[in-house]
Amino acid sequence: MESEGNSEKKMSSKPRKGSNIVSLTGAAALLTLAVSLAITAINNRRNSKKKDLPGCNVRVNLSASEILKLADRIIAKSKEVHDAVASVPLDKVTYKNVILPLAELEAQQFPLVQSCVVPKLVSPFDKLRKASAEAEKKIDAQVSSCSKREDVYRVVKAFAAKGEWMGPEAKRYVQCLIRDFERNGLNLTATKTEEVQRLRAQIDELSLQYVQNLNDDTTSLLFHENELAGLSTEFLKTLEKMENGMFKVTLKSHHVAVVMELCKVGRTRRTVAMAYGKRCAKVNLSVLEDLVQVRHKFARLLGYSNYADYALNLRMAKTSSKVLEFLEDISSSLSDLANKELAVLKELKKQEEGELPFGVEDLLYYVKKVEQQEFDMDLGALKQYFPVNLVLSGIFKIFQDLFGLRFEEIADADVWNGDVRVFSVFDLRSGELFGYFYLDVFTREGKYGQTCVVALQNGSVAFSGARQIPVALLISQLQKDSSGIPGLLRFSEVVSLFHEFGHVVQHLCNRASFARFSGLRVDPDFVEIPAQVLENWCYESFSLKLISGFHQDITKPIKDEICKSLKRWRYSFSALKLKQEVLYCLFDQIIHSAENVDIVELFKHLHPKVMLGLPMLEGTNPASCFPRCAIGYEAACYSRIWSEVFAADIFTSKFRDGLLNQYAGMQFRDKVLAPGGAKDPVEILSDFLGREPSVQTFIDNKIEYSL
Repeated sequence: MESEGNSEKKMSSKPRKGSNIVSLTGAAALLTLAVSLAITAINNRRNSKKKDLPGCNVRVNLSASEILKLADRIIAKSKEVHDAVASVPLDKVTYKNVILPLAELEAQQFPLVQSCVVPKLVSPFDKLRKASAEAEKKIDAQVSSCSKREDVYRVVKAFAAKGEWMGPEAKRYVQCLIRDFERNGLNLTATKTEEVQRLRAQIDELSLQYVQNLNDDTTSLLFHENELAGLSTEFLKTLEKMENGMFKVTLKSHHVAVVMELCKVGRTRRTVAMAYGKRCAKVNLSVLEDLVQVRHKFARLLGYSNYADYALNLRMAKTSSKVLEFLEDISSSLSDLANKELAVLKELKKQEEGELPFGVEDLLYYVKKVEQQEFDMDLGALKQYFPVNLVLSGIFKIFQDLFGLRFEEIADADVWNGDVRVFSVFDLRSGELFGYFYLDVFTREGKYGQTCVVALQNGSVAFSGARQIPVALLISQLQKDSSGIPGLLRFSEVVSLFHEFGHVVQHLCNRASFARFSGLRVDPDFVEIPAQVLENWCYESFSLKLISGFHQDITKPIKDEICKSLKRWRYSFSALKLKQEVLYCLFDQIIHSAENVDIVELFKHLHPKVMLGLPMLEGTNPASCFPRCAIGYEAACYSRIWSEVFAADIFTSKFRDGLLNQYAGMQFRDKVLAPGGAKDPVEILSDFLGREPSVQTFIDNKIEYSL
C-alpha cells in the first residue's frame, strides 16, 4: 500500500491546467460556484477531445458487439483463474497460489463487468441496452457456476486449515470465501447439495410468482365524482371516465395514495383501503405459506435453525431475537408519543365526520390535513428555491468542507451522453487522487428510472502494492425546463440527491485493501447508515441556506421560518408512521424465525397490539400484498429502521452542533467510511462514537421535534 510519505505517486494538490475546481472551501460565494458550473458545462460541449481517466479501467461507449466480446473474455478469464486455483495440490496451497489469484481476479474484473452491464441502465440506444442485458445474463451465469465449484472450495478450505499467517483483512476475506461456498451447500454431501440448489430454485420461483400476481392484478373500483371529493381536477382528468360518468380508480399505488391522502369521503377511503388490502388474498397467502416453509427447509439443510438465522448471519443484527427485541423496544418507547398523535387525528375526524370510529384507512388523510394546517409551507412552491446547479454546488461545498476533499470537473472525459459530467476527487491534505465519479442526473428515454449510485470500480491494493482507485456513478431522473435548461428540484429530490451523494463519498473514501470489502460492499445493515447520517443536513437551517437560492435571484436563500417548518414536518406523526412500519417488520421477522405460523391470525394479533388498538380492516390481510417479505428483504425488513436509528445517534452525537466540523468529518471519513467491509460494523461505530451505538437518541429526537 502506498505510504504517506511517497509524494511522487500522489497527484499534485494544485489545480492542473484545464481542470476546474467546482467548489471552494471557507466562505466562498455559491454564486461563483453556480457560474463556474455553467461555464464548465459550456466548455464540455465545445471540447470534442476525449481522454481516459488515469487509473480507471471502466470502458464507456462500447459498441454492442464489443460488450458481448468483452463479456466472453471476462468469462474465459474467470474460468482460467478458477481452474488454476482448483488444480493446486492440497498439500501445496499457499496464499500466493490460492487466495491472491481469486482476490486479484475480483478486483480486475469488476470494472470490466460494469463496462458490460451499466449500458443497460444509461445507454440512449436500445441495441446497446439489449446487448448489455444479454452480457449481464451470461456473466451472472458464470458467477453462479463459480460459486458452486466444489474443487475450488476444497482448495480454499485446505489453505484455511493450514493456518498460514495473514493480516486481519486477508483472514476476513478467506472466511468470506468459505462462507459463500458453504451457503451454497458445498460442505454437504452431493445429495444434500443438489437439494439445496433445488430448494433455492423453488424459492426464486415462488418469490417471483408472488410479485407477478400483484403486478397482474387489474382490480379497479368505480366512483361518482361526489364520492371523490377533495381530489384535484387535474387528478380526476387522469382517471378513465366510464360511459355512465363514473371514474375508474385502479389499485395501483399512484391512485391509492392520492385517494387515501386527499379524498374527503371516509366511505370512499375505506372502500379503497379494503380493496387494496384484499389484493391477491387467496392466491398469495397460499404462495407465501409455501415460500416460508421452503425457506425454513433450505435454512435447516444448511445448518441453521430457521430462515431468519440464515439471512441474519450476514448482517449486523446477527440473530432474530436481537431484531425482535430492537423492534419491540422502538415500538414500546414510542407508544406514548404515538397515542398523543392518534388522539389529535381522532379529534380532527370527530370535528369533520362526527362520531364515526377512527380506522387505519383514516391515518393518511388526517395526517395530511394536520400537516397542511400546522405548517405554513407549500412544498410545490418550495421548488423555486432549489435550482439544480445551485443545489449541486452547495452539496459539493458541504461534502468537500466536511470531509477534507477537493472535487475537480474533468472537461474532456469520455461519456455516453452530453449531460453526463465527470469529476476527480482528491484528498485536500495530501493531494492524493481518491477516485472519480460520474454524474448522470437528467431524465431521458431508456434510462433507469430511479435515483441510485452504481459502483463502477472498487478500490483495492494489488500484490505489487499499487492501489486501484474507486469510481462511482450517480444516476437520477431530474427534469429540465422546456428550453433544455436544468430545472428546479422538489424538496424530496434534494434529500434524495444528498443521500445518494453520501453513497458516492462512502464509495470513494473506502480504503479497504480487498475489492470484496471496498465501495458499497459492506454489511447490508450498515450500507445505508452513512447516507442516512448525511440526509440530516437537508433539515438544518445553516446547510439549507448553502444549497438554496430563489431561482430568479440565487443570492436569496430559503427563509428561516421554512427551514424550521421543514424540520418539524420531518418529525410530524413520526411515531405513528414508524409503528406502521414496525408492524410489518415484526410480521416478516416472526414468520421467518418460527415454523407453522398462522399467517392470517398473526397479522390479526399484531395489528391492534402495535397500532394502539386500531384493528385490521375487515376481510383484509396485508400478508397477501407485502412484496418486501417475499423478495429482496425477507427476514430483513427491519434494516431501514435499524440504519435510521444508528444514523440519528451519529448525527446528534457528532454533527448537530457543528455541521461543518471538519475534525468530526475527518474522523467519520477515517473511522467509518475508510474500513468499508473489512471490519465489523459494530466495532466501526463503537470506535467512532466512543461507545456502543444506542437507540435512545433516535427516540429522543422523535419526542423533541413532535407536534
